[in-house]
Amino acid sequence: MEENRARKLLVNTGKKLLETGLVARTWGNISCRLDEENIAITPSGLDYKKTSEDDIVKLNIFTGDWQGRRKPSGEKKIHIAVYKAFPDVNFVIHTHQTYASAIGLVGIENLDITEDEREKLGGITRANYGLPGTKKLSNAVSEGLKMGAKVILMEKHGALVCGSSQEETIEKAMLLEEICKRNIKFSFEEKREKDITKTDELLKTVRDKFKYIDLVQTAAVLECASKGLPIYAQLDDMAQMIGRKIPVIVNDINHVVKALERKNAVLVSSVGALVRAETEDDMIALRLLVDKAAVSNLHTAASNVKTRIGIVDASLMKLVYKMKYSKQKDR
Repeated sequence: MEENRARKLLVNTGKKLLETGLVARTWGNISCRLDEENIAITPSGLDYKKTSEDDIVKLNIFTGDWQGRRKPSGEKKIHIAVYKAFPDVNFVIHTHQTYASAIGLVGIENLDITEDEREKLGGITRANYGLPGTKKLSNAVSEGLKMGAKVILMEKHGALVCGSSQEETIEKAMLLEEICKRNIKFSFEEKREKDITKTDELLKTVRDKFKYIDLVQTAAVLECASKGLPIYAQLDDMAQMIGRKIPVIVNDINHVVKALERKNAVLVSSVGALVRAETEDDMIALRLLVDKAAVSNLHTAASNVKTRIGIVDASLMKLVYKMKYSKQKDR
């Protein structure tokens, strides 16, 4: 593909992925093939809304050399592995989509998927966990590629989707989410009682105190809040932006305010979750994260699978995010 066209395509793709909810903020990454030796790839840690054509990086898949004013995505090794494995792949998307991320925690051995769907995806497998950007993760993905799979669920890290074009790759990502949603072991139809009076009073107080704060009342979040179940980080994006745990707080204004002064996300009994941020973009991202984390926790519990990101890894990821990626997104 001609380089200028590729740059424009990647910028537009990032915005499309934000609109679909398959990614948020700076998470995930996108690339496309330029020729036999080079690809164009999104930069590290930059908000998709603010990414311009000049920010896209040209990367040689054989030497690792790159050209551009920004560094290439920290997951460049995964993209390189894909293009080396599949000469017919011209476009790659790494997403953090909700249901595929949750399914990736448990595995795909009993996945309800038709042969037609499997064929459209180009094969699907699961890669074992590795910290973002590490050789352990890229090696795990490479093993899946050797099996011929063009869709890989990366444990605790989202999905990798490969296609011959942008259109095909986005279609695959959307199909993957449909398949994974119907495989979630949690009923989204159950309705929970809400204390409207207390909720209104609580919201008025916290909105007077915090500039960017919002209420999350998705089915999964209400289920966790109603049962008094704290949410532990099972996905690296929650560990990065929120931390190891979203606690449950009793529906008391003083308790909730004090908790929000320490944490940027809390569950409130009979209310849902409250998220607090420094910017509107961060608030929107936190809403998505809390819901995804709740879905993942409920799915793994229903599947009798225990999986959490360890204390050390969670602390490391949050520190790296705070010191690096949170500062890069707007530059």
